[in-house]
Order: sequence, then C-alpha cells, then structure tokens
Amino acid sequence: MKHLIAYLVCICALQTKAQTFKNPDSLFDPAPYGFSHASSVKTSGELVYISGQSGGFGKEHILSSNFREQVQTALKNLTTILNNYELKPENVMKITILIVDHSSEKLKIWEEEMSKTWKNKPFPASTLIPVPRLALDKMLIEVDAVAFKSN
Repeated sequence: MKHLIAYLVCICALQTKAQTFKNPDSLFDPAPYGFSHASSVKTSGELVYISGQSGGFGKEHILSSNFREQVQTALKNLTTILNNYELKPENVMKITILIVDHSSEKLKIWEEEMSKTWKNKPFPASTLIPVPRLALDKMLIEVDAVAFKSN
C-alpha cells in the first residue's frame, strides 16, 4: 500500500510539472489582469495556449487608433510568444480573432496582414468573432491561439 501511495504522489508531481506558463519580458505584465500570455502542457509534443494578444505595443501597451497597426502589433505579439517557445506561425493549430465593429474592410486588412505572418502557409483553423467592445478602451483586435510543438 505504501508503494501505491508513493507511486500516485510521483505521478501527481510529474503531471503538475508538465504544465508551464510564460510571460515574455518584452510584453506587458498580465498578472494584474488575471491571465498569462501563454500556457502549455506537455504531451507526446507540447500544446501551447496563447492568451488573446491585443494590438497594444510593448510593456506600456500603447494602442494605435489605426486598425492595421493594431493588427500588425497583435500578430507581432503572437509571434513573440511563439518565438519564446521556439515555434513559428506554422505551428499554430487554431486561432481566434475578435474584431471590434467588424467590416469587410477590416477583414481584408486582417487577411493581408495574416498572409504576411503566415508566409509558408498552411493557415491554422480559425474563428473570427465580431464584437462591440474588448477588454480595454481603444482595443480594436484581439487574437488568441493554440500551437503545437512536436518532440
């Protein structure tokens, strides 16, 4: 019985160490807002869950009023996190895009900028959700993703 309990304790300890959370130093500290920029769980590979990245630039989270600039910054922030895991956009399996006051013009901008980031294609599975507002005033876009890194 002692061996079984010790075995179960070891399994639980290993399972908790398989999960990691990352907040790249070049991005703002998300802890006060109750989230991490990314989390991952090791499987036969590693799944990386990336929190919604806004178009806020740098640690100061400066938001341009220009939609294209926010899209470019959100994709740059997403790439920063992917780089932190030694991944590329091609490793993203699923992406969700939230766009404030979505329009065909904004969709065209998104598609143009997405193509610049995903140069080698294929594009990940995707969901675009039009929204009236995001977490902070002046946020026009938010992008989250799930990426996979094989062992």
